[in-house]
Amino acid sequence: MQQGRRLVALGFSASIFTARQGPKHAVRPLRPRSPRGSISPFASMAENRPTAGARFEAEVPKGKHALQLYSAATPNGQKAAIVLEESGLPYDAHFISIGSGDQFSSGFTAINPNGKIPALVDNDGPGGKPFTVFESGAILMYVAEKSPESGLFPTDPAKRSTTIQWLFFQVGTGPYLGNFNHFRNAKEHLPYAIERFGMETRRVMDVLDKRLADQRFLVGDDYTIADIANFTWARSMQASGAVDLSEYKNLARWIEEVGARPAVKMGLQINGFKDTTYQNYSSEGRERK
Repeated sequence: MQQGRRLVALGFSASIFTARQGPKHAVRPLRPRSPRGSISPFASMAENRPTAGARFEAEVPKGKHALQLYSAATPNGQKAAIVLEESGLPYDAHFISIGSGDQFSSGFTAINPNGKIPALVDNDGPGGKPFTVFESGAILMYVAEKSPESGLFPTDPAKRSTTIQWLFFQVGTGPYLGNFNHFRNAKEHLPYAIERFGMETRRVMDVLDKRLADQRFLVGDDYTIADIANFTWARSMQASGAVDLSEYKNLARWIEEVGARPAVKMGLQINGFKDTTYQNYSSEGRERK
């Protein structure tokens, strides 16, 4: 562990969805239990499986705007909500309860065959026809291109390429951060996995910190979808206590500045897991700044 890069191993509860290997490496999911110990009625829908596709028949809800977001306030889900808020485009956001297995409905998997949030439907897509978009990075690019006046995806060739590079940097390194949080909270303590993904997490934070040492945002003075993508994950590492950012001064400054944007503040609350957040939200009539 690098001196001064302190990892805070807090006692957060483990994921309710765990799996173990049995004979011949067969995956045997453990069913989630409620706080009182009873089996969740949604266990068979939400548990991890080695197969893809719908697990039950159900349509997704639909709002009145062209853009329909199906998500939850994970770091990846927050990216999609933030870019929609920043774009100024009207949209409806529908809460997908990943703990209950909503992402495995026939309606959702028709939008995203991978069964992961976020997913977007544009009923006024290319050619005026409905168009589906999945993967958070792809949603960031799609929404930014649909709202060129937002400036989130620069048209200057060099800046545009730089934006794509830092967007792909996050898409490529996000799983390291997610696995670090997973293994440090897992019921089975695996020091190698914690150190492996913890080291990668610290390295990612250091890459961002060095990049931001002499510029305001990841693409110079331009706030872009690259900032949105990296912000939600860096913020989650800070908020969960996974990483102490006290020595990542540049990164901490950037997180504070990006987090102070009105659209970012709102986007972080869309489809949250608490009743105090904006679940099943429509943007119509709300003044944007």
